[in-house]
Order: sequence, then C-alpha cells, then structure tokens
Amino acid sequence: MIVVGAGLAGLVAAAEAADAGRRVLLLDQEPEQSLGGQAWWSFGGLFLVDSPEQRRLRVRDSVDLAWQDWLGTAGFDRPEDEWPRRWARAYVDWAAGEKRAWLAAMGHSVVPVVGWAERGGHFASGVGNSVPRFHVTWGTGPGVVEPFERRVRAAAETGRIEFGFRHRVDALTLTNGVVDGVSGTVLEHSDVPRGAPSSRTAVGEFEFRAQAVIVTSGGIGGNHGLVRQAWPARLGTPPNVMLSGVPAHVDGRMIGITERAGGAVINRDRMWHYVEGIANWNPVWPLHGIRILPGPSSLWLDAAGQRLPPPLYPGSDTLGTLECLRRTGHDHSWFILSKKIIAREFALSGSEQNPDLTGKDRKAMLTSRFGGAVPGPVQAFLDQGEDFVTAPDVAGLVAAMNELTGSQPALDAAAIEREIRARDADTTRPFGKDFQANAIRRARAYLGDRLVRVARPHALLDPAAGPLIAVRLHVLTRKTLGGLHTDLSSRVLDASGDPVPGLYAAGEAAGFGGGGMHGYRSLEGTFLGGCLFSGRAAGRAAAGAL
Repeated sequence: MIVVGAGLAGLVAAAEAADAGRRVLLLDQEPEQSLGGQAWWSFGGLFLVDSPEQRRLRVRDSVDLAWQDWLGTAGFDRPEDEWPRRWARAYVDWAAGEKRAWLAAMGHSVVPVVGWAERGGHFASGVGNSVPRFHVTWGTGPGVVEPFERRVRAAAETGRIEFGFRHRVDALTLTNGVVDGVSGTVLEHSDVPRGAPSSRTAVGEFEFRAQAVIVTSGGIGGNHGLVRQAWPARLGTPPNVMLSGVPAHVDGRMIGITERAGGAVINRDRMWHYVEGIANWNPVWPLHGIRILPGPSSLWLDAAGQRLPPPLYPGSDTLGTLECLRRTGHDHSWFILSKKIIAREFALSGSEQNPDLTGKDRKAMLTSRFGGAVPGPVQAFLDQGEDFVTAPDVAGLVAAMNELTGSQPALDAAAIEREIRARDADTTRPFGKDFQANAIRRARAYLGDRLVRVARPHALLDPAAGPLIAVRLHVLTRKTLGGLHTDLSSRVLDASGDPVPGLYAAGEAAGFGGGGMHGYRSLEGTFLGGCLFSGRAAGRAAAGAL
C-alpha cells in the first residue's frame, strides 16, 4: 500500500500496516528531516478520560461525562454528521480505554499534572471540559512521534517499509473506478531545517501502483488562501493578517487531489484557529506564530480597550472568543497582566518552547515550573518579541501599546485604568461580582492549577506583582476540523456515501476521522489523539482488506 504524508497519522498507519505483514511505500513532499510533520512541533497534549493521573489529583471523570462534554462542544447538527458522530463516540471510548495502555506499551508516558484546556464557562451541558483532561506527553511532540518513527524505521530495515521523501503526489490513479496508485513530481534534494520552506524545483516524475492508498497529508492551516476561502460567516470576516501555527507545507493540496479522484469533503467550513497567537521572534516558517496557553487571570481587552464579555476569559472558549473578536473589526486584541501572572500562568505551545519537557529534564522542569521566575522561553519573548510591552504604570503601558499599533485604534489610558482598578478591587475582596475572579478561585480549587498553573489572586496594580505587561494577540491558524468523509474503517466515501475502492484517509485530512469528529469545536488534546486513532484504524483496515 501507499501512504501519502509522513506526519503522525501517516507514521501510525504505515507502522500498523507493516506489522500486519504488508509492504508500505511512505511518501512525503518534504525532506526526511521533517518526518513526523506538525506533531513534532506540538506541546504533546493528549485527551484521556478517567486516567490514573486524573485520579491521583482527585479528578473524577467518566465516559458519560466526557461524552456529554464532547456533544455539548461539537454541536453536531447536520445530516452528514452521522459518521463524524460515530467516530467521536468511538474516540471517547478509546480515550477512556485502550489508548493509554497502547501508548505506554511503546514507552510513552505523560507528566503527572493534568492540564485543564477549554474550560467553557457557559452551561454544564455546553461547550468545554468539565474536568481537566489535557495530558502532556513527557517529551512533548517528539515524545509522541518517537514510538511510531521507531516502529517505521525498524520495518524499513526489514524491507516492509520504503521511504519516498521529496515525492509530491499530484494525482491519484484509478483503473475501472478503483484507486490503484499515485503519480507526481520528484522535488530536488533539500537540506533546510525541519519545518522551514523547502524547494519546489522539480527534478523528475514518478508513478507507483498499489492495492490501497491512504491519504494522511494534513490540513490547510499553512495555506491562508484556502483558510479564507473556507472561512464561515458565523465567525465574521477572516482577518487581514493571520499568523501560521503550522509550516507552509500544510497546504491542503492532497485534499483537493483526493476530491478530484472521487472522495467527498464535508464540513469544509469547520476550522480551529487560536486567538492568543504571538509572532515568533525566532521564526522557522513564514508568519510563524506561537500560541500562548494562558491561565485564567490575564485581563482580556479587544483592540479598542473594551473588556471581553463573560465567560470569554483566557482558556475558556476558543471559538467563542474568535467569533466575538471578529465582530470588532480589528485583527488584534490584548492581554494585560502582571509579571507575577506571566511567571506562573504563561505556557507556550510547541516542543521547541518547552525544552525542559521536550528534553525530559526533571531538574529543569522543577526549576522552570516551580521556581517562581519567568520561564526562559517566555522571558525570551518578553525581551525580543514584537508583541510584548512593559511599564511600571498604566499610563506608560497604554502609551507603549498605542505606539506598537500606531494608535489604530487609539486606547484611552484613563478608561483602561478604571477597568483595572475595578477588577483589582473585586479580585482582592472575599466576595464580589466579577465572574472572572470567581473563575480564578474555582480554578485554584483544582490541585494541579494551584500547584503550577494559576497565580494567587492579586491586584494587577500591586507594585510587588509588577511591572505591568501587555501582549498583543493575533489569530493563529491551526487545525482543519472538516475533511475527507470516511467510515469507521477509514475508507473514503464518495458524494453518494459509498466507499471509493482502494482509498483510505486519516488524520487532519479526514477531519481526524469521519470528515469532522470534533464538530464545530474541540475539547483540546484531541488533535494528536485523532491522528493516532484514525491512523491506526486506516492502517489496520487497509491491511485487513488486502
């Protein structure tokens, strides 16, 4: 069989097929140093349900609660959501069952403190996680990729797997309606670093035949033209300027190529973009952005200086916040916080932004996460990031914010100081009406947040907590939630809902399963897990069908 795309889903599919005794050709347009794709760059978060780590932290979780959260977040409401919903249910069951043991058998492990992503804040039956479920891999993204890269390379040594790097697939070949291979362009050798744009100079052509083709080529997040084309009206207008949370080669080409071969794409308008993006001071790819993984304490203002409405606090509802901000007519928003908050609450998404976890350095992790100082990667952004300004008082801070944006729009220092003082008074009283202050207190009721994630409530204007910091935030493209329509065997379906013979898909190209198992929104930790689950299903199903 042929697997198109050597990211995480492709590695899993290839490894499973090879273990089943099949011969696999693994193709990718990028050079070998980019093996593992986007997953290598990730924070390594995985969605697990009722795990030992949760139970040690006195978190009570269950399949029923996780499924309630998934349904409330996904909002499935279309006839074509039948397969995505089935995929979602199967995934939640897997996350509560075999997933952790399957990974552990390959040497995978997670850090002991479970994160609480997408906290919601609307209704108990609505969007978000009711409990912490975000399990960070020990080793971050590379730690997720490594077991499958090891399996694939071992299979290559025995001749079960062959690699075809710098092979860009341009078409799927069909004979009598059956997908039986691929054709495309051989690109010139490239020594660029992992993730950096590689040459598109052609040096040859290829055509390969197989009994099955699995498409695992990723989504569209690196192609802003396609993102804008698919942008739904419900999220307002797309930003004029966006940052990229994925390399430029995440271009969506193979989704269109598979569609032209008869595969159906559904839920094209469902997408997942972050609103806490900052420009990388040391970029690898064009418009390289990093997402802040915020705790709940920063004051969030829109571009005009108006506080966001509840419950749109940091870390609560990503797409709800995106929708709100797109109504302002501006492409940026602001966090205002103290040095005390940034030291405790700012984590940066990405393996390269977390050297302690990525390098599996326990001493460095204890120093970074418990030492009380601003972590080194965050301090680098404070020192060199174009979106960060600091000042000892509100007047100086707002002046620096206006200078950064050319006063487009101009911010009123007096109005912002009144908002901060009102927030500070409510936060430091034992009782009050500010729902963000209540959310902070409830977060600290969770042991994991109190230990490493959420700062003790304090006044932003307390000199002992300063200086004041403002961070300009941008929309950061990331995940494609719709994709190739697949059944639970990862077979690609045509417009009539029938399988296209010989054709399978997994990972982000398949909306992580079914053409959109997340629905409209994600519970987080489910993107890497979706690659694992759908890649495993595709590899096993395709191997079993031969």
